[in-house]
Amino acid sequence: MSKEKAFGDEKHPEKRDGDKLGDIEHTCFGPENEEESFIEEVRVTVSNKDDPTLPCNTFRMWFLGLGFSAAIAFVNQFFYMRQTGVTVSYPVVALLSLPLGHLMARTLPTTRYSLFGYNFTLNPGPFSIKEHVLIGTMTSINSYSAYAVDIVVLQKVFYHDEKPFIAGLLLVWTTQIMGFSLAGVLRKFLVESPYMIFPENLVTAALFRSLHSGRDSSAATKHSSLSKYFLIVVFVSFAWHFLPGLIFPTIGVISWLCWIKPDNVILAQLTGSYGLGIGTIALDWTAISAYISPMVNPWFAQVNGIIGFVVFAYIIIPWAYYNDLWNSKKYPIVSPELFYENGTYYDVSEVMSNGRLDRDKYLSNGPMRMGSSSALAYGLGFAGLCATIVHVALFNGRDIVERWRTGRHKHEDIHTRLMRAYPEVPDWWYGALFIICISLSIATCAIWELMPWWGVILALCIALIFVLPIGVVQAVTNQQPGLHIITEYIFGYIRPGYPIDNVTFKTYGYIVNIQALAFVLDLKLGHYLKIPPRIMFMTQLVSTAVCSTINLATAVWLVDTRPNICTREGYPFTCRSTNTFYAASVIWGAIAPARVFGQEDGAIYSPTQWGFFIGALAPIPFWVLTKMYPNVRWLQLVHWPVLLTLIGNMPPALPYFYTNGFFWGFIFSFVLRRYRFGWWARYSYLTSAGLDTGVALATIIIFFTLQIHGKVKIPHWWGNPNMDIDWENASIEEKNAASLDHCYHGYSNYFGEQG
Repeated sequence: MSKEKAFGDEKHPEKRDGDKLGDIEHTCFGPENEEESFIEEVRVTVSNKDDPTLPCNTFRMWFLGLGFSAAIAFVNQFFYMRQTGVTVSYPVVALLSLPLGHLMARTLPTTRYSLFGYNFTLNPGPFSIKEHVLIGTMTSINSYSAYAVDIVVLQKVFYHDEKPFIAGLLLVWTTQIMGFSLAGVLRKFLVESPYMIFPENLVTAALFRSLHSGRDSSAATKHSSLSKYFLIVVFVSFAWHFLPGLIFPTIGVISWLCWIKPDNVILAQLTGSYGLGIGTIALDWTAISAYISPMVNPWFAQVNGIIGFVVFAYIIIPWAYYNDLWNSKKYPIVSPELFYENGTYYDVSEVMSNGRLDRDKYLSNGPMRMGSSSALAYGLGFAGLCATIVHVALFNGRDIVERWRTGRHKHEDIHTRLMRAYPEVPDWWYGALFIICISLSIATCAIWELMPWWGVILALCIALIFVLPIGVVQAVTNQQPGLHIITEYIFGYIRPGYPIDNVTFKTYGYIVNIQALAFVLDLKLGHYLKIPPRIMFMTQLVSTAVCSTINLATAVWLVDTRPNICTREGYPFTCRSTNTFYAASVIWGAIAPARVFGQEDGAIYSPTQWGFFIGALAPIPFWVLTKMYPNVRWLQLVHWPVLLTLIGNMPPALPYFYTNGFFWGFIFSFVLRRYRFGWWARYSYLTSAGLDTGVALATIIIFFTLQIHGKVKIPHWWGNPNMDIDWENASIEEKNAASLDHCYHGYSNYFGEQG
């Protein structure tokens, strides 16, 4: 197949029946072709050719990969602890490393060297796409702060229980690397299977192919070259983001319905951007793409999300709130905050003594409360996890068992056959890594009393139970149900009153799962772009060890050198995410779920635990109906894990993020895919990558050149409100004028008050 055909210049009219909802999980698009992928999204995005002679394990790959990874590990950790964070992400590194790779290919000597019997050269030829992909993936898996770093900061800053640096280092290494060992089992089901597509990888593949596409494709097809189109989108996105990101922020939250009568509390709660956001328009790509990825997520997954969103946000939440369920009228209609019974914000420090819950103080201060939307969201989280296991067992269980029995050569596509040219990672590599990590984990937790040794085993069992079902859901729908809630919940019941133990348990149960799937995601990208698995394994392992060390060292350095860090007095190093982590340690560890979701000391949210039963039951009737009516297509597209978990981040996510994301998903994933298939196949994923890249570059430029020292002030006007007012004594007109969406009561309680 030519490059032009691979990128979808033809509309494939014979496959139009398979496009109705973008189904991937249950329907194979067209007949199996020895030279094409079974899946249309893959077929139009990923090349079915490979050149095994392209260099990848090179000096310049290691130099640029580790260099960028180390620099970004420091920068992202540094800004992670600031009031306003900046994350340098994957697309930025892809753009910056490309000219440097070409420069090294032109300037490095081509002399061949011999070292310990190994012959190599610093410059094996032109900079290749495979080197570029490895540089990008080394960065992508380490783009965020290592999760366990927050445990070290918690101990030093909040609980005043400092451990040796080696204790934190082993904790960070084991939690970040342990998940890689699970990929040895998962690759058979998630990497080698052609039906596990991981839509996010298609965007990345489109990005790299566009950056390395030849100039001839443009002349041959009378279209702009892929690289030229990508750069145009990046420039437009970059230029536009200066409006919502700096000059005209109100354009990102146009709550026009609220402006009809902004002093009406109920109207503001329903239409304000900090309320249910009905009618709110977002012209800021960061809000549109925050939780939906409208150009990436398959349309059938978005339809499930729309149904779940409408039922939850527009029916269940208003019903619960305006019927005053759990006295919710005292709190905002949508809020992630914790409250006292009277509606004021909860101060967790008031109920703590020596890092543990003081029950007498807790009872005298009154029980902790949350908004009904938060409590119901926890119930959705419980339901989503159970639905994930049951749904995958029913709809994918037979395929999983068959694949386990028959081995890797069942249902192979062209990409799996092409990957046979490269030696696979031996199983003993994964096994040895697992034994080393679990031994170090148990020793670390036992020696420095982070949690009992058996907690490591239990946490890993939870990760093992959920990793394959969650991986299947992510591979098909681009959504990843999280385990943080269930791990906190389980250990909070088993060992109440131990906050550090709880967050340590959560980290081993949650991050091991996340890192396993992150590595699988990279292995799948390598599968699409034909990266040797052993090289991918080594680069990810080395870069993760280096970057997690830099993350920890940076955090410890800041804690030791910045006065009042992680407090308001320590601005700008206020550690917003770490404070949230601390609050979670108190809620789930110190206070414990029995006082929140059980029956102890005034707990009232126990009905949310019915979510476990509802989630486990929900997929069963639809599975039975698909067996009774196999030709009814829409029954096969009901995906309960997505329906229940896509909106699981609300709050803190705001409802208008979802409505705007769904709108653009309808345009790109449904309308353009169905009626302009050629354009969609060539440009849709590339457009998403370009928009992300432009926003990332603009955010960095705005922060580092205009905002970092606070010297550049954009004049205040209607589109850039002055929020520095006396909120307590201002009139409602002044408060509306100072609010970003000009709808102050969107975050008020039913009585027009804010805690």
